[in-house]
Amino acid sequence: MAGLSEAALERFVRRACRAAGVKGAVDVLVTTSRELQALNNRYRKRNKATDVLSFPPMPGLRGELAGDVAISAEIAKRSARQLGHSVAQEIKILALHGILHLAGYDHENDRGQMARKETQLRTLFSLPNGLIERSAPAENWKDQQGSGLYAADRQARRQSGEARPERSRRGVRPTPTQ
Repeated sequence: MAGLSEAALERFVRRACRAAGVKGAVDVLVTTSRELQALNNRYRKRNKATDVLSFPPMPGLRGELAGDVAISAEIAKRSARQLGHSVAQEIKILALHGILHLAGYDHENDRGQMARKETQLRTLFSLPNGLIERSAPAENWKDQQGSGLYAADRQARRQSGEARPERSRRGVRPTPTQ
């Protein structure tokens, strides 16, 4: 990816894993939307492309391997262009989101715990808005804005004149048994 070498992504993933409390190696695959669609269909029974998927390690490999993260380069490029930041930043946002799933977070069921952690880590890594807030349903957006969780993102959007980002497709940690 332009602006993000394999070595730079590897360094970011190691830092993100440490910050998220993930122990063990995380392999990141940046690939095509077609491949993400195939993985999403195989493991989640959703026959559509998505931006990021996380796969926990198979039993017996825990400890040495924390899991795998797969990212669609095409969706990352499109999202970066739409949101006005670099593809490198978008790949890091997606990798961070996947790593948080490997750490055990589940934004669909954790009452904002993953959103708060993702916001904290995005701030630490100087990354723009993340998947959870940009994919929040419109009825929850007002609640999130009032909560102060996304104040920095709100302020940046106001200053740039940007409206709420469009809903993004996102991956949820699949398991081989799904």
